[in-house]
Formats: sequence, structure tokens, C-alpha cells
Amino acid sequence: MALLQADRLERAREQTLALVAAVADEDLERVHSTLMSPLVWDLGHIAAFEDLWLAHRHGGLPLLHPELADVYDAFETPRAGRGELPYLRRDEAEQYMDQVRDRVRALELEDDDPLVLLISRHERQHAETMLQTLALAALPYWSPPHIQHKRPAETHPEPTGLDLLAIPAELVPIGTDSRDAYDNERPQHQLEVEAFRIGRSPVTNDDWRAFVEAGGYARRELWSSEGWDWRVQEGVERPLQWRDGDREQRLDGLHPIDGAAPVVHVSFYEAEAFVALHGLRLPSEFEWELAATWDGERKLAFPWGEEPPAPRHANLIESAQFAPLPAGSLPDGAAPCGALAMIGDVWEWTASEFRGYDGFVAHPYREYSEVFFGAEHRVLRGGSFAASAEVVTPTFRNWDYPSRRQIFSGLRVAADAA
Repeated sequence: MALLQADRLERAREQTLALVAAVADEDLERVHSTLMSPLVWDLGHIAAFEDLWLAHRHGGLPLLHPELADVYDAFETPRAGRGELPYLRRDEAEQYMDQVRDRVRALELEDDDPLVLLISRHERQHAETMLQTLALAALPYWSPPHIQHKRPAETHPEPTGLDLLAIPAELVPIGTDSRDAYDNERPQHQLEVEAFRIGRSPVTNDDWRAFVEAGGYARRELWSSEGWDWRVQEGVERPLQWRDGDREQRLDGLHPIDGAAPVVHVSFYEAEAFVALHGLRLPSEFEWELAATWDGERKLAFPWGEEPPAPRHANLIESAQFAPLPAGSLPDGAAPCGALAMIGDVWEWTASEFRGYDGFVAHPYREYSEVFFGAEHRVLRGGSFAASAEVVTPTFRNWDYPSRRQIFSGLRVAADAA
């Protein structure tokens, strides 16, 4: 296998194993939440996915463990039932990962083979999923590896997610034709986007605390009917991980909640209610992409230009902060319109349903995107502090149920043109 490709896969594996190295076997192997898989299931799934696509379908080798195909089929085995499956335990799962990687190392793969990028990205995305599980587990002895506690000194003064920027109407290219992109990002197409306004930064914890103090969770008129039913049924009164009346509230059991940092762990329904309180709305995913990439004449690869994400641009997992930074901390990552932190810190809910673009073609399999199209899922953009620079771009489309908030999700406000 080419050195470049080997480095890509090995870096992803190093990250995966580092995240769970300190997790005790019993905590790795048990269910912490029915929303999530046992952590060890993710390890086995990573191995099975790599074996299927690189060793088997690309390399022509028989599956190493065909009897495990159903156990690690993410589409056929919903998370809520994975704890009942005969999944491999830690030693077996790690051995499976090693054996599959040995098979892949022996293959002849091109430097730019998109299948290798698919596999490395897949593993990076599962690292974020495992961090979600670890956040819910709140293991008292676990902390993220190599965490950097020092934050950038330069911050936006008195950051608030309610500061709006005006964006003029534009005919812009949406999506991408890159063969490295996921199928739901393609094909690139022209779209007329009307003038609008968008938040300079994501909504902060201080913004959200004011929403709570204004009775936002009790005011029925702010919520959609579906959102209100969900709020009442689940007894939701604050973001996930906030504790009532605790000024030393902790994020994920590890980090103090910084009032100037973007709020995290809120659902689409909560985001809807927040913007309603302020007479605002959520941006469409197309407004979001325009604000992140359009410089008035052309579409940029990233908000700051063509350079891949670096720690000075975006707070992603490679920065090893493992928490959102205060809004405005990374001015080098600003978009041409002035919007900050559009990549990294938190996934941002949009108003858009998850649907395929005109001309969509499923690749390399329907179950990645197509089976999730429809009104049940909402699109999130931008990536979180737990996402990898290898995965997140301004055209990347994440999606989830509107009730989900174990994900590292926040929001950015929008409004029609003044």
C-alpha cells in the first residue's frame, strides 16, 4: 500500500485506540445508552467495514469473518438492539482490527484511491460517535487523551450568537463534484439564494442561559407541536449535560461550561424554540453554505480560502481541545462575510430536511445516504470539536432526527433581509 494511504489509515487508527485506551473492559463492552452502541461494537464495526470495502471488494479476498457481517451491519442492526448482539469483546475486536489492517497493508492501492479515503473518514467519524458515547457515560476516571487546556488569547468582545451579518442575494454553486465527497454532497448545482442575515457566531451558553431564564422551556408558543410534545414527554428543561442551579456546570462531565463558548447538546426542537423567542429563524443549509464559502465572486474550498483546516482556522479534534472554544477565538478562520467558527466547535442545525440534490446517485452504497432522505431528518453543517479535519468541509452534510441531542450540536441564527 502506498505510503500516503498507509499514513492516512494509521493516523485514524492511532486516534481510535487512543480514545479508548484508558476505558476499562467492562465499560468498553457494556451499553451506556440505548441511543449508542457499546464502544467495543464500534471497534468491531470499523474492522468489518474496512475488511468489506478494501480487503474483500477491492482486494478480492474472502471476508475474514463472514459470520460477523450481520452483527456489524449498521443499517440492519439499529443501535437500540446492539447490546443484545454477539459482538466481539475487547481482545477479540482489537485482534480483528489488527488482522484486517495486515490484509490491507498487503494490497496495492493508488495514492488517491477514494476507497481509502472512505475507510479513513469512516473511522474518524466513529471516533466522534465514540466520544458521544463517552460523554453520555461520564466515566469518572476517563479524560480525553493529550488534551490542551490553553485557549487562544484573542476572542471576540462580549461574544453573542445574536449579532447578525447581511448577506446579499446570490446565484451560487451548492455542493461539489469532487470524487472525494460523499454522494449526498453531489452533484454541484447552481441555486439562487435570496438575501438574508446570519449569525456572526454560533449561539453561546450565555445566550442560552438567557433563554432558560426567560422561561423558554415553558412557553408553549415558542415550540412546534412536535417539539412541544417531545419536550413534555422527555421532561427537557435545559441542554443535555447542564445541571440545574450549578454555576460550575460541566460539559460532558469533564469541561466547565464557558458562557462565551457555543452551546452544545441541543436538539433541533430546542433550536427552533430559541430562534422563535428572538423573532429569528434557523438558516437553510444553502444559506449556511453560501455564508461559509462565497467571497462575492467564487466558491472557496473553506471559509478562510483553499488551505485545509489547521488549528488556527478551526477547532476540530486535531486541535485536541475536546470542547468548544469561546466564540470568536479563531479569527483566522473567518468567512469572507465575517462569520466565525463555521467549521468546528459545534454542528449547527439548519432548517433543511435531508434530501438528495437533483441528479443524486447513490455511491458506493444506498445505505449511506439515500435511505435516510425525507422529512424525518434535519441537516447539520460545520462539524464539531470532535470531528476530524479529514471529514469536515463546507459541503459536508450531517443529519439526524430533530430530537437528538447527544450529538455535539448547536445552532447559528438567521433572518430574512432587513
